[in-house]
Amino acid sequence: MNAFVNIHEAKTNLSKLVDRANKGEEIILAKGGKPWARIMPLEDKSKLPPRKGGQLKGLVGDIPDRVWFDPLPDEELDAWEGRNDDLV
Repeated sequence: MNAFVNIHEAKTNLSKLVDRANKGEEIILAKGGKPWARIMPLEDKSKLPPRKGGQLKGLVGDIPDRVWFDPLPDEELDAWEGRNDDLV
């Protein structure tokens, strides 16, 4: 069920509107008689299946640690920091 509420009324009753949305109602905010925004309940994350790690394992092969931990070459670092227009 959707309820239409004008902006002035929404400012006055925001807490009540948020409580209604939390119970599952969708509130449409109107400005000048036209739908303008929506207050709706958030998705209940507890009903989602738990996330599992490692879903992408093996897709790109082994990446050596140096890729992550060695310092960038000076010219690449300069490009990232906006000091070298040749590489941009």
